[in-house]
Parts: sequence; structure tokens; C-alpha cells
Amino acid sequence: MTLRHVALLTYPSMTALDLIGPHHILSMVPNVRVHLVAKTMDPITSDLGLVITPSITFDDCPQQLEVLFTPGGTRGTLAAMEDEATLAFMRERGQQARWVTSVCTGSLILGAAGLLQGRRATSHWVARDLLAHFGAIPVDQRVVRDGPVLTGAGVTAGLDFALTLAAEMSDTAHAHKIQLVAEYDPAPPFNAGSPASAGPATTDEMRDMLSPFLAAATETAKRWVPCAAASATPV
Repeated sequence: MTLRHVALLTYPSMTALDLIGPHHILSMVPNVRVHLVAKTMDPITSDLGLVITPSITFDDCPQQLEVLFTPGGTRGTLAAMEDEATLAFMRERGQQARWVTSVCTGSLILGAAGLLQGRRATSHWVARDLLAHFGAIPVDQRVVRDGPVLTGAGVTAGLDFALTLAAEMSDTAHAHKIQLVAEYDPAPPFNAGSPASAGPATTDEMRDMLSPFLAAATETAKRWVPCAAASATPV
């Protein structure tokens, strides 16, 4: 059986939980090798200070990927959206990957690489509508699939996203086993995980806090120029 390669993009100031949840789940899919890919092998520091060591560089990453994935963030994501080496890597590997995927604002990186044109996709609620600037169709769902493109909403949606992908890569029964081993049985102490459940006061406060990021992301998205050669297609 051919080994399947999964490449998880890492970059400075990303949100670590966007990456860690999918890494945990996808590493338990049979016949898979998971790579933490970055421009260099230098340790990556997340937005909240967690240090992650890449396992492979852009140049050494396998050409033929089963999964190409990117986490999100705020300041770090904006930098990745305009980093030519990162976009070139995502664009090239995305043309050949079986699955092109993201969690949270990672979908903005997919968009900037031209991989979401004409696709339904989601993102963190504060940035979801920006996907339209990249030719995507924003969808208010926790996990959205459109052909080979699979995107998850904000941060913790990475677990739902990864279990959905694990079922596609193996089968539902194996995904159930992964979920059980992880004891993923959500029972949050508060019902405030979405704008609808958190209510307008809390949502407005958080929107104000995130407004500098949103303004910068909007300006970055407005500068985007479509690339006809970049659109996600299954191998």
C-alpha cells in the first residue's frame, strides 16, 4: 500500500491549536505520514508563544500530497498571505494534492494562493466574508466541503474538520475509533462558541478587539489578483 503524505503548513505567529488538533487526528489515519512543513527548519513560535519544530522544508516536501493543510492566525496569517515563497509552495502543491484544506483564517492563505476560486469555503467568523475577495463562496458552517477543498471554521473546528477528513481517508468506523481515543465528547461549560450563542454584547466586544486584524486582512484581500493557473483540482 502506497504511503500517503500529509503536509501541514507551519509559519511564525500562527495559532497553534489550529494545527495541533488536525495533527493529532490525521496522524492516526492508516498509512499516513504527517509532515510539518515550513520555509526553513528553524523553530516556529506561535502567536501565543508555543514553539513548534518543522519536520521538512518547502523544497524537500513530497510533490504528491494526499492532504495540503494550513492553519490560521492573525498577524502571522497576514504575513503568510503576502509571502511569495509560501504562496508559491501552496499553489504548486495545491494543484496536485488530493485534498486542499484549512482551519480558521488559514482559508485566507488558500484564497491568496488562488486555491478557492469558485469554491464554497468557511473561516473564522470574523473573517469569513473576506473569502469572497478571493473568488470563493463564504459559507457559515463548521466544516465545508466543495470537491477536493475541505475547510473548517475557527480554531476548535479543527477537530471536526480533521475527523471529517479522517473518515474520507479511511472510513467512518475508523474515524469513530479516533474520536473515542481522543475522548472528543464536547460539553463546554458555556454556550458562547459562536456569535449567535454568545450574543451581541460579547460578539461586538470581540469584533472590536479583532478589528485591526480584520482591517489589515481586508486591505490584503483587496490587493489580491486572480491567478488563472491556480485552482484546486483532485488528482
